Amino acid sequence: MPLVIGVTMQIDQHDLPHEFPEYKERIHELKLKDHRFAKLYDEYDALTTEIRRLEMDGLRISDYEMEQLKLNRIRLKDKLYAYLRAQE
Repeated sequence: MPLVIGVTMQIDQHDLPHEFPEYKERIHELKLKDHRFAKLYDEYDALTTEIRRLEMDGLRISDYEMEQLKLNRIRLKDKLYAYLRAQE
């Protein structure tokens, strides 16, 4: 069996300004001025941080649990995107 040394997993950037660079300034404004948006943003950010931590630590949860976390992140991202679009 071959020995694999130094293999690293690529972790994608999923923070909201990377996901929606065209809304970077609007995201910043809404985080400061809109409590509902700020709450959704904080939930999204915390979930993204947790997923990243689990991926970096080598998945200490089941694949099903990880998929559920990622689905929740997608749902939050969809809500945030809809919110950004509605504010245009």
